[in-house]
Amino acid sequence: MKYWYVYIIENRLAHYYTGICTDIERRFVEHQSSGPKCAKALKGKGPLVLKFWCIVDTHSEALKIEIWIKKLSKPNKIKLVNNSLCHAPIQNMLLDEGK
Repeated sequence: MKYWYVYIIENRLAHYYTGICTDIERRFVEHQSSGPKCAKALKGKGPLVLKFWCIVDTHSEALKIEIWIKKLSKPNKIKLVNNSLCHAPIQNMLLDEGK
């Protein structure tokens, strides 16, 4: 089974970019390279920091969560990144790695 990742990247301007992929490490490297596969919103805005990622089962679920995140206000996105957003359907896996 192929899993999907939902992620948030912060650029040097403290703006958040939300996306989905099947390989989080590869995708982050693509964004950092500012090459042809880098998102336009991130080109030339490094250094980039991966602030959030989570795993979901399907492409459909990843798209729904991506849209949900994009609709959040910046303060709520910050709470999500810190795992302090009440009733969030997902949790930041980066915070779990540090434990």
